[in-house]
Amino acid sequence: MFAIDDKWVWDFWLVQDKDVWHLYYLQAPKSLVNPELRHWNVTFGHATSKNLIDWENKGTCFTPATQPSWDDYTTWTGSVIQADGFGHLFYTGTSRSENGTKQRIGHAVSKDLHTWSRVGTGLALDINPEYYEEYTPSWWHDRAMRDPCVIANPNGKGWLMYYTARIADTKTPNDGGAIGLATSPDLVEWHHHKPIYSGDFGQLEVPQVFEYKGHWYCLYCTLSENWSQSYTNKTGGPKVSGTHYLIADSHLGPWKNAPGLFFDGANPCYRYAGKIIKINDSLKFIGFIDKNLQGEFVGAISDPIDVSVLDDGQLKIID
Repeated sequence: MFAIDDKWVWDFWLVQDKDVWHLYYLQAPKSLVNPELRHWNVTFGHATSKNLIDWENKGTCFTPATQPSWDDYTTWTGSVIQADGFGHLFYTGTSRSENGTKQRIGHAVSKDLHTWSRVGTGLALDINPEYYEEYTPSWWHDRAMRDPCVIANPNGKGWLMYYTARIADTKTPNDGGAIGLATSPDLVEWHHHKPIYSGDFGQLEVPQVFEYKGHWYCLYCTLSENWSQSYTNKTGGPKVSGTHYLIADSHLGPWKNAPGLFFDGANPCYRYAGKIIKINDSLKFIGFIDKNLQGEFVGAISDPIDVSVLDDGQLKIID
């Protein structure tokens, strides 16, 4: 696995440039002692590999803004794509002036996939309350607009951004988790759309959208305490924490939760915020190692695990 002696690492994303994989990850110093403090003391790290197993750590590549800004408190999970000779980083940010409660999505660019410069102030997308829940302290501790996953429009020009969000006016907080959608012609001007999916969980975190052999998948992760009662009743449980997925015939849906067992879940949570990587004609799964059997936070990233695809498109880990 990928681990750093003096740092915890957790959520991550990858981009392939020719024969080199670039891994970006959230990191925080273990000198904090309490791993829950990592979220508020976070920077981005960068490593490279040709086989997804042996990594060369390049060190810190992006940090919160050093001057008062919408992203001067935290920079959290994102994605990287390449276009027009640049790497484009889309990421989550929060501000100190709001005590980190309101999440927004930022944009930075790079020529070498390591040194990143914000586009203007960095702010790419703020929330649209027509479609998504604004900050309601009595309902949730934050306003969800994070974990952007950007892909090229498979039906023509432009780009699509999927992200973690919530919808308003639900029966309970755990009925409101959503995958948001925005589109752009140029990676700069973004337009909101209604969610592609909502319900079942209070949070559908770190979405990853991809196509494989005629099926579209949207991976997400969630915690056992975020299961809605309706989803628990429908599946019969057990409630676990980890990574599951939506499945559809189109990148725009209609999406449904994959039937059967949760894709990669455990209690205590073992792997979280998983990603699927296509290598030649096969699929591999990577997650960050969350907790050991004693429930202690680990903070490392797993080696790739084989994934099989059943005849009906369902995914299964070969672990």
